[in-house]
Amino acid sequence: MITERLDVDLHRLELRYAACRLVEPGAVERLARSIEQCGQIVPCVAVAQAGEAPLVVVDGYRRIAALRRLGHDTVRVEPWQCDLGDALIRVLSRAEGRPFAAIEEALLIRELVQGLGLSQHELARRCGRDVSWVSRRLALLSALPEAALAAVRQGRLSSWAACRVVVPLARANSEHADRLVAALQHAGLSSRELRCWFEHYRQASGVVRERMVDQPRLFLEALRESDQLRDARRLRDGPEGECLADLRVIEAVIARLRRRLRSLRPVPDLLRRAVPRLRAAMTALTQQIERCCDDDPERNPADCAHPGGAGQEPARDQPAAGPVA
Repeated sequence: MITERLDVDLHRLELRYAACRLVEPGAVERLARSIEQCGQIVPCVAVAQAGEAPLVVVDGYRRIAALRRLGHDTVRVEPWQCDLGDALIRVLSRAEGRPFAAIEEALLIRELVQGLGLSQHELARRCGRDVSWVSRRLALLSALPEAALAAVRQGRLSSWAACRVVVPLARANSEHADRLVAALQHAGLSSRELRCWFEHYRQASGVVRERMVDQPRLFLEALRESDQLRDARRLRDGPEGECLADLRVIEAVIARLRRRLRSLRPVPDLLRRAVPRLRAAMTALTQQIERCCDDDPERNPADCAHPGGAGQEPARDQPAAGPVA
């Protein structure tokens, strides 16, 4: 199936499956620098067709983009003498080289199922996978909005953010997913920032969510400023302020428990059994606070150690060394 490697003009290549691969401009730039220094080491893979028809590229789209950026006219190609279905399945299932993103796998699977007419069972068997893997990849595309898919293809949205943020959001609220993708065209958030945004979105109220999907960058900036103010306050107050804040939290929890206990008549045995542990914990806490106040060296200078009292002490009498066997 594999023949010799050839140097082929770029205009003789048919980039039929370019939409199935992600652009990722940063990776193309790094690959272009590598090719400029060392040349093209790994050939592109194409399927040879009968006659003078162009070669259909099945793998190596990133290398072609890097060569075009460098202004090259030719590309080293490894032509395969097989049909397109076999070539795509082999590229999809082989482990060497750059691993495919989940969306890239889904796009190739959709091309094999819809474009070439393979069934999910046949595709799973020929790829060495199970049918559920094929079904999950196809479901990923069906849940992803078209605007988000276009952003992933163009490198404006990472595949991780599309799978872990946009897809769950689209399944829960498709309108919010569309508005978020539209806002991300100008926000330019990283995957870490989007993960932080989504964690707060899950816990936010409906009113806050409406503002979050339209202004994700503004929300993260406000959140970052709030964290900085809290850290500055914690640094200013020191450990004493942290202890005082914890005590206020305990007071608030106790007040909330007292309000809830009014609706419990009679009190369950589970709460009755927790009373001795609570009493012991509160007693130990109050005793430790009082003991720390009584032992405060600033309040009782006599308990402080004085460096002037340190000095050499006479050696103590030691028993004579016994015979060693």
